[in-house]
Amino acid sequence: MSTATQLEHVAEAARPTTPGTDRGTPATGVAVPGQAAPVRGEAHAVGRVDEVPPGEGRAFVAGGVQVAVFRLRDGSLHATQAACPHAGGPLADGQTDVDVLVCPLHLFAYRWRDGASTSGAAPIRVYPVHESGGEIVVEV
Repeated sequence: MSTATQLEHVAEAARPTTPGTDRGTPATGVAVPGQAAPVRGEAHAVGRVDEVPPGEGRAFVAGGVQVAVFRLRDGSLHATQAACPHAGGPLADGQTDVDVLVCPLHLFAYRWRDGASTSGAAPIRVYPVHESGGEIVVEV
């Protein structure tokens, strides 16, 4: 099978089967270009809220896009791209509080409200996220 054919198969497998309702699957961090502006798009249920312990993050796929979802200790949910734009670090393994996310590799910090770096790095993409019936729903 040619490389182009393999890539077509990968792209097809990543495409949601039912827009707005596909259930995501856990993922590992892969670099995604960072952008500061929040993104609004189709809503995708990626997993159950109880899969993400308070104060931690987990990686999921939402509509073919790898995302990191965090449930803060106050119960709020936040979502961002899965990989740090600096070195591809797995953001789901980062430390967070109500204002910022810190990449686990080089401690670059990013604001939840807009994805801007507080430490001079390129911004990250942040996504609208909410809970619906116990499910985490991310708009990508």
